[in-house]
Amino acid sequence: MTVIVGVHGIGKYGYYLEAGSATGAAEAMRVKWDRYLHAALGGAGAGAYFSEIAYFSHHLHDGGPRAARSLAGLDAHAQRVLLEWARNRGMGERVTGTLKTFTGWLLTRLDSRSAAFAQLFAPEVAAYLTDSGRRDRCRQAVAGAIRRNRPRVVIAHSLGSVVTYETLWAHPDLRVELLITLGSPLGMRNVVFERLLPAPVNGRGERPPGVARWVNIADKDDIAAIPPGLAGCFTGVDAEELVNLDWIDFHTAEKYLGCPALSPHLRPFLA
Repeated sequence: MTVIVGVHGIGKYGYYLEAGSATGAAEAMRVKWDRYLHAALGGAGAGAYFSEIAYFSHHLHDGGPRAARSLAGLDAHAQRVLLEWARNRGMGERVTGTLKTFTGWLLTRLDSRSAAFAQLFAPEVAAYLTDSGRRDRCRQAVAGAIRRNRPRVVIAHSLGSVVTYETLWAHPDLRVELLITLGSPLGMRNVVFERLLPAPVNGRGERPPGVARWVNIADKDDIAAIPPGLAGCFTGVDAEELVNLDWIDFHTAEKYLGCPALSPHLRPFLA
């Protein structure tokens, strides 16, 4: 079976706490991701697709128990991410006063699903983009998984697509025949896009040089994938699929990996 490396997204620190190690967390996720993808492929093959999930969530946390977060308790960097994310959603265009005041205002306007997402998204994205040490450790984790397995395909979900994009640019020796990004925030203005390494030139990023083909898949209502299409922001996106996953599970790896849109892009790589 084709070797695939997966790269997870936000909110996966619990796997580390439960397993007690990054290796254990990665293996627990690999088993689940194999099951999810097996459904998307209609049960083709033996059901073993991923050689490894590149695990990095523990590098975005300070260790110890997973602290209960609230939007009101976010630090300044995370509040700034939250503000710009809300602006991308058409909220908070006329924000005045402090970030804390805005956060309190936003709490009254987000539904429970969006609030739960924001509590995971804002701190982890801020930790990755504003702390160079954490950023480097995350990228090294992804680079290590790709180098160990030499996959033909990399599937990167959510924040993992950002880490993977930067990793492949930072390590041009890594070669991938197919990169699939799922629910990617790579194009999110004033949150991710302008902060990418390498920085976009003249308002456009580029496909990493070691990637032969790039496919982007996003739910049309995914509040992390803003905009859902990346071809308007990046040169070298070969195909885009706009899908309709689930009005509740609009961003989960389970829904994306179980999406039929994956099948035609992966089947040429299946043994």
